Amino acid sequence: MDKPGLQQNLTFSTESAVPAPFIMPLVHDTEIFKCFFPILSHIQLIWELVLTGEPIVVMANSPSICSETVQALVSMILPLRYCSDYRPFFTIHDSEFKEYTSRTQAPPPVILGVTNPFFAKTLQHWPHIIRIGDSLQLGPSAKSHKLKKGSSLKTLDSKPGVYTRYKPFLAKDKTVLKRMAQGIKTKRPSEVQNALLRRHFLEITQSFMIPLERYVASLMPLLRNVSPYKGIPHTRPFDPEEFIKSLDFSGPQLTTGIRGDWIGLYRRFFRCANFEGWYNTRIQEVNRKLQLLHLEALSNADLQSWARGRQEVEVVDLILKIKEKMKLAVKYQLPVSNDINEMLLMQMDSVIEALPDDLKAVLNNN
Repeated sequence: MDKPGLQQNLTFSTESAVPAPFIMPLVHDTEIFKCFFPILSHIQLIWELVLTGEPIVVMANSPSICSETVQALVSMILPLRYCSDYRPFFTIHDSEFKEYTSRTQAPPPVILGVTNPFFAKTLQHWPHIIRIGDSLQLGPSAKSHKLKKGSSLKTLDSKPGVYTRYKPFLAKDKTVLKRMAQGIKTKRPSEVQNALLRRHFLEITQSFMIPLERYVASLMPLLRNVSPYKGIPHTRPFDPEEFIKSLDFSGPQLTTGIRGDWIGLYRRFFRCANFEGWYNTRIQEVNRKLQLLHLEALSNADLQSWARGRQEVEVVDLILKIKEKMKLAVKYQLPVSNDINEMLLMQMDSVIEALPDDLKAVLNNN
């Protein structure tokens, strides 16, 4: 995903020193259109549930159907990584069985795929249940599952549908639903339907995430604040209220026509593991970039002139810090260029050469 920045701040891209965001690959490219066809009219609601890390149970009669549906759910928010747990095929023998079926605590933020009819009773207290029919049939004659209140799931033979009391923050995107319906009517190839649906999820996820990317970029320290003689500057903390205010001029309304309570959706997102995982990844990227820039600043600095007139303890402290930074760069596999490494070694050698012999010996053996 693009990471737009502000010119006066540090910017970072996947082509620079920062690795691309980690995305857990799926075993195979899930046929999301086939998986979501019975619940196609509810995909906007389900996308919100997955985005905000809500507990979801997928009930089906076939292990392959429930597994494929869970995989499809996790892939809905790509390129954002789904950071909560998910089990494409959960059984009564799994170690978390007692925890997940307990009614004494709220269900955890997990997506479960189950086939055992026993779960229809033991998991009926879960807030969001997707019940899939016997087969994932495509075509005009196939039936679409209805949206039902969560308390409706009372018996083992409950009808297929989406059982939830969740009220979506966003309105349905009728355009994509009409496009899908037209494809079904004209017997459009499932590969094309898959591509259209994936593009829809990609676009709405990007519309949601780009304002966050821009805001985090604005938290970066100024490039001129990266000094070789000072510590690495820190980013400003994430302020949800400040971000909310920025939506007036940089919100999702700039890139999507979907209406709704975007602010409410962001506030719910801030409380889930997907936000925490995304934010921690971005901060790690920024810290790596700052470490690289600091090493580059040290390699270009005139350390010899700086060391003149300084107390020996200050000079020794700087040399030890540079060595430690170089060790950490190797440990954490920072892409420090050979030129910067050579410059740093030359800088240290020139400064050490001006020190007394006893300190030279200590630093050279360190």
